Parts: sequence; structure tokens; C-alpha cells
Amino acid sequence: MYELDYLDQLESEAIHIFREVAGQFERPALLFSGGKDSITLVHLALKAFRPGKFPFPLVHIDTGHNFPEALEYRDRLAAQIDEKLIVRNVGDTIKAKGLTEPKGKFASRNALQTFTLLDTIEEFEFDACIGGARRDEEKARAKERIFSVRDEFGQWDPKRQRPELWNTYNGRISKGENVRVFPISNWTELDIWNYIRREKIELPSIYFAHEREVLEHEGQLVAISDFITLEPGDSVVTKTVRYRTVGDMTCTAAVESDASDIDGIIKEIIATKTSERGETRIDDRVSEAAMEDRKKNGYF
Repeated sequence: MYELDYLDQLESEAIHIFREVAGQFERPALLFSGGKDSITLVHLALKAFRPGKFPFPLVHIDTGHNFPEALEYRDRLAAQIDEKLIVRNVGDTIKAKGLTEPKGKFASRNALQTFTLLDTIEEFEFDACIGGARRDEEKARAKERIFSVRDEFGQWDPKRQRPELWNTYNGRISKGENVRVFPISNWTELDIWNYIRREKIELPSIYFAHEREVLEHEGQLVAISDFITLEPGDSVVTKTVRYRTVGDMTCTAAVESDASDIDGIIKEIIATKTSERGETRIDDRVSEAAMEDRKKNGYF
């Protein structure tokens, strides 16, 4: 008799969640950024629904500050699997709503993503948005349920979370509400990488060691790009780095690394004591509640 290992169990749970979404919601969407977690979601969705088509489109909320490698991968993967990709741009929202463009050394548009996401949900009347959040990446993520209800304004209230006993998920919502669904909520960063290795999933090149010009700032290495403001005295160096997480170029730091393959990355993750967001996300350092505040306002 075949005995499931822990990756099989995580995979089985995620596939079950995907099929629950397909069964309970009329207009779901999969939020896709070209990062390793959303790439893993696409791989799991292929296992859940092939040979049929996905019962949802891929949706990317593009801030305009993304890494080119992630965007190239995003478009190539969508074409390869022949699934619909919807892209909405934060820059367009800034113009349409007259929003204030962030300023400063690292002018991140992350906070403005929420406006574009909520507009996109309203435009397509999505009643469920599937995301790649994991409970180990940030404190506020751990407060989520797998089916996380948002009210008619897109806001999240941790006190309104529903119990999920025996893998039973309640997707019942009122008109105007939507649910954020997290199929890999019980996975860790190490689980993701072990699964990627087992399934031989291709990733954008920036996850592996490469040389890049970076700005050394408060112990972090930020990629040189048109989206950050260099000042006299800034220390710009070329280092061998990789990225643990892929966000905007304005708020995602690299880590020094010579890990050129997945085995090397897994060894580094086992040795580290810092979460990927804690080590590399500048915007999460604004305050301890930075992520929770964004989530309450509608961030995924």
C-alpha cells in the first residue's frame, strides 16, 4: 500500500481546496505575480483541473515596478499553459483616481495595489481570489483562514474568520463580498522549495545566484533600477545575490548567495533563522502591523 509523504499530503490538500473553489464560487480568479508561490499554485491547479481548462483566469496586479525577469516568466507561462491572463496596472489607477504617487528613496506602490485589486474585483465581479500567502511568511498571514472573507468594501476583519474543522470550507457570502483563498496556507518556504525540486518546476532566474548592481542600505541589498532614488554617498556595489521572494524592485532586497541550484537554496533556507519577508521586504519594516493594516484595507 502506497503511503503518502508530507509533500503528497500538502499537495492533496491544496488540490482539494482548488476544487472546493471551483464548486462553491461562480467567478473565481487566481492572483499570479510570477513569484515562486503563485507559480506553485499554477502547478497545483494544473493537477487539479487538467485535461480541462482552469475555471478561472490568472490575474496580475502590476505596479509597474516589477522585476523584468518575473514579467517575462509570467507571460511565457500563461502562453505555455494556454490560460487567460488579465493584467491591470497600478499606474492606470493612479491616473484615473488622482492618487498621489509615492515619493522618497524607495517609492513603493505596494500600498496602492489595493485600489487596483479592488477595482479589478469589481470590474470582473470576482467572488473568490486565490492567493499564494503562507502562514510562515508574516505574522498577519497566520491570522487568516484558508477561506478568508472580505466585506463589500474589500476589507478584512480577523474577528470575522470562520472555523474550518475537518477541512470543511464555508464559501457562503453575501452580495458584494468576496473570499480570498489560500491553498498553500499550511506550507512553509522550505515545503515550497522541496516541492519545486520534486516536481521540477521552472522558476524565474532571479531566484538563483547571479551578479547584480545593488545599493547597500541599512543592511539590505536593493537592486539598482529607475524606481529608486540614489543620493550622494550611496554605496553601490556589484554582488552575487539571489532573491528569496519576488515583489517590487523598490521594496524587495536580495540576499548574498552562491546558490545556483535548488539544492543550494534548500541548504541556505535550512540554515537561516529569518523569514523571507522579514529579511527582504523593506515595506514590512514600516511597522510591526504594516502587513495587517494593508490586509484590513483590502490587500490580498
